[in-house]
Amino acid sequence: MLSQKPRERQNTVTHSIIMSREEIPLSNHIKKFREERGWSQQELAERAGLSRAGVSAIETGKLVPSTVAALALAKVFACPVEELFQVGGQAELHWAWPPLQAPCRCWRAMVSNRLLLYPVEHSPLGMVPHDGVFREGRLFENPFSDPYRTLVMASCDPAAGLLAAEYARSTPYRMLVLSRPSRTALELVRDGLVHVAGLHLARSTSPEENSKAAREILDVPFTLLRLADWEEGLVLAPGLGLSSVRQILEANIRWIGRETGSGARQVLDDLLQGGKISPTMMARDHLGVVEAIRAGWAEAGISVRLVSDEAGLDFISLREEAFDLCIPGTQADDPRVRALVDVVRSSPLKNMLKELPGYDVKSTGELS
Repeated sequence: MLSQKPRERQNTVTHSIIMSREEIPLSNHIKKFREERGWSQQELAERAGLSRAGVSAIETGKLVPSTVAALALAKVFACPVEELFQVGGQAELHWAWPPLQAPCRCWRAMVSNRLLLYPVEHSPLGMVPHDGVFREGRLFENPFSDPYRTLVMASCDPAAGLLAAEYARSTPYRMLVLSRPSRTALELVRDGLVHVAGLHLARSTSPEENSKAAREILDVPFTLLRLADWEEGLVLAPGLGLSSVRQILEANIRWIGRETGSGARQVLDDLLQGGKISPTMMARDHLGVVEAIRAGWAEAGISVRLVSDEAGLDFISLREEAFDLCIPGTQADDPRVRALVDVVRSSPLKNMLKELPGYDVKSTGELS
């Protein structure tokens, strides 16, 4: 609560509540932001130096706030003005990519000043609640979806759920994680379809390879935020009796492959050095590799130690990799991205990551 006396507070209100009389269509999220914090209209008015009647009029759309009032409200909520107000009412919707079926459950997020719809898909986070259903050319929104408080990350990290959970616990935002290989994730950042991309195309001893890949794909400045260093290697079905890389490459066994552009595919190509294997099938992520081996559809593949150990499979480490989050300069000042950086650098997340098989947090939180 402010410590001003009633008369002093009223003087501040009279100065700050100047409103535009122009008929500008404007939608706002003032009530939603206020109720999330458990504030009454009177408490918000005192924090922002406005009148309760003014706050009520803004919330209901009866008054368009002056620049001073809008900035005061944004300061109270610690967010950009654009998160509170939208000129022209509902923002235009764009599909990040076309849905494969109709009707389609979808997620929503504001990325690069575009309100994007994402067809619901399998996520490393499990079954993520959808934000609405698109059918018959219309979006039917769920009442609690908030695209302005949603961060979208493309990443193949099997431990992404830990990051998303800590992000939701310690910030006012939520995270959507789209499972994508490193180069595809960078392409989504380039196209303005996600905020952040995860990539692991570099050894921990030569992390500049991640920067090189990002420069090849992105046309804007970027920053790399180290999430962890992890072990990647050969995952094997138990009981094969193969103890060396040479034996494995010479053996007549079934392989599960990964797509071009993934870190796992790069490791396998480096291992073969021009040689060839014929995978019986392709996996879309690290978990897909171990599931194929555990189910008996394949006997060998490339993945990270975490999922191999949790599946009870044999593992031969090939290299330690730098897993970075690529943040384009166009997103660096977004409060959702700044909150992500804080979470990655936090002790609770580091403590969880260091307990995972094959994860090393010695460089977690470093920027390059």
